[in-house]
Amino acid sequence: MATPPTKRREAPSEPLKRALAPTFRAIAGDSEVEIGFGPGKAEVAGKSVQLPEPPRAPTAKDIAIVRGWADSLALNMGCHDAKIHRRVCPPPGPARAVFESAERARVEALGATRMPGMAKNLTARLEDYYSHGRFAAVTDRTEAPLEDALALILRERLTGMPPPASTKGLVDLWRPLIETRGAKLLKRLETLPENQEQFGRNVRDLLKVLEMMDQIDAREPEVSEDDSDENVGEGGAENSEQNQDEGSDGEDQKTEEQQSDGELSETEEMTDAGETDDMDMDDGAVDEDDAPAPWRPNTSVLDNPESFGYKIFSRAYDEEVMADELSSPEELDRLRAFLDKELKTLAAVVARLANKLQRRLLAQQSRAWDFDLDEGVLDAARLTRIITDPMHALSFKRERDTDFRDTVVTLLLDNSGSMRGRPIMVAACCADILARTLERCGVKVEILGFTTKAWKGGQAREEWLAAGKPSAPGRLNDLRHIIYKTADSPWRRAKGALALMMREGLLKENIDGEALAWAHARLLARPEQRRILMMISDGAPVDDSTLSVNSGNYLEQHLRQVIHEIENRSPVELIAIGIGHDVTRYYRRAVTITDASELAGAMTEKLVELFEDETVGQLTPSLGRRSRRVH
Repeated sequence: MATPPTKRREAPSEPLKRALAPTFRAIAGDSEVEIGFGPGKAEVAGKSVQLPEPPRAPTAKDIAIVRGWADSLALNMGCHDAKIHRRVCPPPGPARAVFESAERARVEALGATRMPGMAKNLTARLEDYYSHGRFAAVTDRTEAPLEDALALILRERLTGMPPPASTKGLVDLWRPLIETRGAKLLKRLETLPENQEQFGRNVRDLLKVLEMMDQIDAREPEVSEDDSDENVGEGGAENSEQNQDEGSDGEDQKTEEQQSDGELSETEEMTDAGETDDMDMDDGAVDEDDAPAPWRPNTSVLDNPESFGYKIFSRAYDEEVMADELSSPEELDRLRAFLDKELKTLAAVVARLANKLQRRLLAQQSRAWDFDLDEGVLDAARLTRIITDPMHALSFKRERDTDFRDTVVTLLLDNSGSMRGRPIMVAACCADILARTLERCGVKVEILGFTTKAWKGGQAREEWLAAGKPSAPGRLNDLRHIIYKTADSPWRRAKGALALMMREGLLKENIDGEALAWAHARLLARPEQRRILMMISDGAPVDDSTLSVNSGNYLEQHLRQVIHEIENRSPVELIAIGIGHDVTRYYRRAVTITDASELAGAMTEKLVELFEDETVGQLTPSLGRRSRRVH
């Protein structure tokens, strides 16, 4: 009698996902919205919405954060008019970034004031976003983004809720300036959250009060001039004359605005309306004609990150170095002895897991033969047939093709300061044992690490300061990419270098996106058929020097772009392990562990799954095919 199939138990996060979809549609006021979940940031593309994948067994905090992201996006769809936004927002640049932050604060304030439960979710999302804590005690405005400070102050004004404690330094730096120069405008904004257009125009006035008017005025005439050239014969000359008149009045407007402490005259409001109406028409033309190709199709963020908005101030001081070049042989011997001592405590557990991986790999590599063939290799074991029966034909054999492909694995280890202590010790031990295990199975292993040469910027930052602190410099630190073991070198030659991870003072800051692109490029140069890249990290990319002069998600955005490129358009199979940090927000194949002691099991188990999954190696660059998620 056949036994009935067992019912598969659903993950604890599934009821949350089912509840979020109808809630999202109700808030957005659109029943056709499709809700999906996946790693990476929350984003909207037309009628499709992707929310961050919650942990398999989410805590109350995890649930509030996911709901906060859903509420934020739903409010934006329901309470934000894109046409009005295009009409009143400044041209691309720093002023627009501040304007859009203020608009997000307005939209979220509407939901927070109407629904107390939504206010708690939005607060949880905000606290998670600023959980890195680098703005808690910041003392220099160059390290404190104005767009974040203004959004938090507006949120406080519109909802009465104070900014998160992790942003105290950021808000305290900008509050005196914003509230002194824009006192009247801030009071006016408190009464306008329901009116997007009037709210936006007053935010523009606030930008002028904060001396960002020069950036707006410097950009708008250029846009108008280009458009007038393209529309000759259709009133372009008139538009050009109008823009010239507006530009000539700019200085008078600025003087009047300063005298009135943030209040605009009727003439200025009409001028602004004329400018933004022209911008609205221009943006529509750009959206229809030029928007389909923002970048050249053959451009990749891995090859040319500048084309995707990621700038690097200077590469002159970056280094790619062999581990043994950073230390003396005597120090490496001492560190190796310390690592061997630590290995003894982990040997039993890790060795058992490594043997499991070895058995699986060797089972896939077992040789099999076909016999009694007409051609191939002569089968010596059947030569006795010729003696007993001279008329019997010779027998040949041929080895069967195996599904196991020539493979190389790269372990990319986060060498940031937050890994100091037990996490980096366990990572070094696991990398050491895993390298030996895979080597016995004929799988080549490369072990890499990434950090920076200095805390809070090195020579690149000094060069930036000497150049007069140009705005938006991009990455502002010196990279240090370390090669602990190359794929072709045996473990016995590299074991000393692996101990360098234990060196005090080596671990500093982490710029994950560039490290991932570097490791990926090394893998692509390998001749093996199958290439696996395993990232081991304990947090999001953090470099105080870079983030102090760029947007707060500057490094994180680049990391997401690199991950998306590798996962969707590269033959390299990418998997990530997060130590105490939810990396499923970024990576499609990912697992999060809560303690460093779980790293050995996670590494071996996920490699076993990769090698056993015959379909994983058949991935194509198609965006439609998604690989199996690792929980």
